[in-house]
Amino acid sequence: MSSGLKIFFASLMSLALAFGYLDYFVTSAHSFERLHIFLFNLCSGGTIILLFSEEKRRLTLRTTCFLILGIGYAILAFLEMYITAMIVSVIMAGIVESIRMEKFSVFPWGFVRKNEPVSAKFHQASLLCLSMSLFISTAVILNNQFMHWIYLPKLTLNVFFLGFSFPSSLITMSLIFSYMEKSDKGAAGPLKELGFWAINLGVIIFFIFIIFEQLAWQVVVTLCLFAAVIMILGIHMKLGLPQQQKQFLTSGLGFLLFTAVTGIAYIFLEIGPGYASEKYRWLLRLHAFASLYGWNLCGLAVIARYYDFPISLNSKTLIGWHWFVVIGLAPIGHLHPMLAFAAVGGYIAVLYTIFFTHRLADPGPI
Repeated sequence: MSSGLKIFFASLMSLALAFGYLDYFVTSAHSFERLHIFLFNLCSGGTIILLFSEEKRRLTLRTTCFLILGIGYAILAFLEMYITAMIVSVIMAGIVESIRMEKFSVFPWGFVRKNEPVSAKFHQASLLCLSMSLFISTAVILNNQFMHWIYLPKLTLNVFFLGFSFPSSLITMSLIFSYMEKSDKGAAGPLKELGFWAINLGVIIFFIFIIFEQLAWQVVVTLCLFAAVIMILGIHMKLGLPQQQKQFLTSGLGFLLFTAVTGIAYIFLEIGPGYASEKYRWLLRLHAFASLYGWNLCGLAVIARYYDFPISLNSKTLIGWHWFVVIGLAPIGHLHPMLAFAAVGGYIAVLYTIFFTHRLADPGPI
């Protein structure tokens, strides 16, 4: 990845976090939360996933179009220009599907093939999730803004747009399994398959229960996902190759477990008596930060420097600083808005270290 492209993605990710705080400083009829979610999940995450799928270090025609349309889509959704946004999202979904079908197949037969590596299954699931999210977001806009076929209080654009974090989550899982020993002797093979289906079906079912406000079932599914992540962590620690990337991905799984614990805690508070959403909103933000800027960033960071490892840095120091920013500074920025500047500054430092620390060996051109 060129220096210019690294600067662009680092700037876009930093801007995404900054927009998350902007409502405290700017009064607007529009929701900056949409820009906050879109610039990281769809524009940065989606484009990096496509670059990785095309096995390129530089933007291609398709990824350039996706990135430009993604930024346009973010602005259109922010300004509530829904008709144009729907057209753009369908075009973007078509770009994703063209890359998915070129790399895999028209129908995702790989999901049920025994000889298909689990890393490849997660990779295709990430692309499929990205295109489906774009198609479904179009249907949600059409329903909520124009046709009004069904009414579900939780089926709002701001809630649904969070679904764009799932592709980044799935591609991180793909990386975790790709850096494991290839041998599937004993229980390793079945456990990897179980991990794939547990994560994918669990996420889909969990999102359905969110939409239909089934809190008790959300707890059940979250506990199942928590168990699946612990299982994957165990496989990762045992079979993961002893490379620098393993440290970042282990940290990512730590963030993922943290999001599960905070998510379960929030649901229990929501079920309990005397629940007030504003009172516990800090916990929800802590959950979101750990997921978005913790877990997802770990995977995107490994992809962004995929051809550069090993990198000349103290991984443990960077990981510790990353946790301090995401779990400490970022949530406090919502409780004391002036500290939002420290959170954004700390996050920029994390991104700068990830993107611009020099590599120890030149892998050569591709």
